[in-house]
Amino acid sequence: MFESFYPSMSWADHRAHWPHAQHSRFVQAGGIQWHVQSMGQGPCMLLLHGTGSGNFSWRGLMPALAQHFTVIAPDLPGHAFTSRGPEHALSLPGMSEGLRALMLQLQLTPQVIVGHSAGAAIAAHMALHIDSMSHSTLIGLNPAWLPLPGVASWLFGPAAKLAALNPLSAWATGKMAAKPGAVADWLSRTGSTLDKEGLALYTRVLSDSGHVHGVLSMMAAWRLKPLAAHLHELRNPVFMAIGENDQTVPPALADEACHRLRQAHKTIQAGLGHLAHEEDPIGTVQHILRWCTQG
Repeated sequence: MFESFYPSMSWADHRAHWPHAQHSRFVQAGGIQWHVQSMGQGPCMLLLHGTGSGNFSWRGLMPALAQHFTVIAPDLPGHAFTSRGPEHALSLPGMSEGLRALMLQLQLTPQVIVGHSAGAAIAAHMALHIDSMSHSTLIGLNPAWLPLPGVASWLFGPAAKLAALNPLSAWATGKMAAKPGAVADWLSRTGSTLDKEGLALYTRVLSDSGHVHGVLSMMAAWRLKPLAAHLHELRNPVFMAIGENDQTVPPALADEACHRLRQAHKTIQAGLGHLAHEEDPIGTVQHILRWCTQG
């Protein structure tokens, strides 16, 4: 609803400030106009960012990973420069289906899927429901595979639905994000501290009402209970990197995920928060490359 009031971000307005812009292209697949960055050669690795972010989240990892893989990093539907797509495209099954269509269009099958937070939930759903990805190595960075406790569970659903239905919510949020220090304060609540480039990029997307409306619509459509109920059915190699100071997805949920996924391996990233891969991209790359040889 209100999509005509909230178009996707303008590539022309932001290209000069976007990391690895020379590797960007736009691809039509599954009724969605995708903004995708691709880099490197070799086996395919799909990178899926989390809620509210964009493929810029992988800016520090992509060059190093591209030395070993064909790295594909899309903006998720409704985020940054990717359109929202058809009805239900922002739900967990809808995003999985959209990404399946994208990979078919690119004629690639990911041997490795790396997902951060909600991106890890999409990765797990794809592995469970798409035959060609049933053996892909899954790497979850602070993965949101299980329903969040307390207030967070309410924000992903009822509160977000109300906000998405209010045509002023995304506009008002964007205005707040544009205020000096606002985004830095918001991100600090995740337990992470980002550099100036990271803060500037998050300020760009979170002050754009189109991006914010896409995020709110995704949160309103998000349901993790069905995924959690089937998580134990995953047979893929599974690895997790958990930021010790994550204030968004409680690290204790990783223990529960390991209980359900007996094949899973967990690493703690000391002193880092929910955006650990952006705080320490090289350290995260080292974990990913080591796990790829084990998977």
